[in-house]
Amino acid sequence: MDLTSTLPPMIDLSRKKDGTNDTETFAADVAEGLGTSPKSLPSRYFYDATGSRLFQEIMALPEYYLTRCEFEVLQGNRQEIARHFFAADSFFHLIDLGAGDALKTKILLRELALQQNAFDYVPVDISGDAMRQLSDSLQQEMPSVDVQAVVGEYFKALEWLQEHKPERKIVLFLGSNIGNFKNDESISFLKSIRSNLSPGDKLLMGVDLRKDPDTILSAYNDASGVTAAFNMNLLRRINTELGGDFDLAEFMHYPIYNPHEGVMRSFIVSKKAQDVHIQATGQTFHFDAWEAIHTENSHKYSLKQIEELGNTCGFRIETVFQDTECRFADVLFTVD
Repeated sequence: MDLTSTLPPMIDLSRKKDGTNDTETFAADVAEGLGTSPKSLPSRYFYDATGSRLFQEIMALPEYYLTRCEFEVLQGNRQEIARHFFAADSFFHLIDLGAGDALKTKILLRELALQQNAFDYVPVDISGDAMRQLSDSLQQEMPSVDVQAVVGEYFKALEWLQEHKPERKIVLFLGSNIGNFKNDESISFLKSIRSNLSPGDKLLMGVDLRKDPDTILSAYNDASGVTAAFNMNLLRRINTELGGDFDLAEFMHYPIYNPHEGVMRSFIVSKKAQDVHIQATGQTFHFDAWEAIHTENSHKYSLKQIEELGNTCGFRIETVFQDTECRFADVLFTVD
């Protein structure tokens, strides 16, 4: 039986059929990032097919505690989380920003379906392929769950949902994705979410907590080199999709953690002075010996910092769920 024929139509708010394949925007972002000093590349371009596969490998690494910790948080607290979601005893939309394969969210979906309360699930992702696969898998695994996938950028999706689905909303922003923003960007991001919510709505957000600096650094510099391959995949993508001529052997992955700022930063460093030409931009970019490209930030927070961030953006902490070693937290905010 072809279950895809029974799936509800997706809401596609992306500029193209699949926002991950926007080569023109990719080229413009690369030109901007490599044309400035210091050089940088946006971390969102990590996740092509190869990058997604490598990240799946990263999540299984012994050094990468983040995924295991959040699974523990959600699995161990799923009943209490569900009770908080149903506190108002009314229908709600469960909106999952950056849903992907929803592996962690499915822990909550199973519990919510078991308690048989009224809700629907609205996964949001820029990848149309990911949303089709997720809708298909949920139809097979949890056919009782009403699913309406949305393809597009987060805020376009939230604006559409606020206009077309005015009922109570609970937004999920799982993982430690908030840590990938700069401080001003995280405030802007959360304020944008808040602007599309109403009193009584909630936000469940994953946060990586501050801890032993060596533990953090190892998670981004594993002994087997998978994280290095993941970072370097950015250059491979530029070569493959934009006609770049990066010699990957002449660049290296370099991560560093600053415990004073609580920021994990990843770089790609040029081992020698060299020029790289990119056909799609029509430009040649010069690299000095040991010049770095900044590729990712990952902020680590204290619970006090998270409370202050939430308050600044119009949220109040309702409760905090942590793993047994207090390495990771899923923080439930509410809108008063």
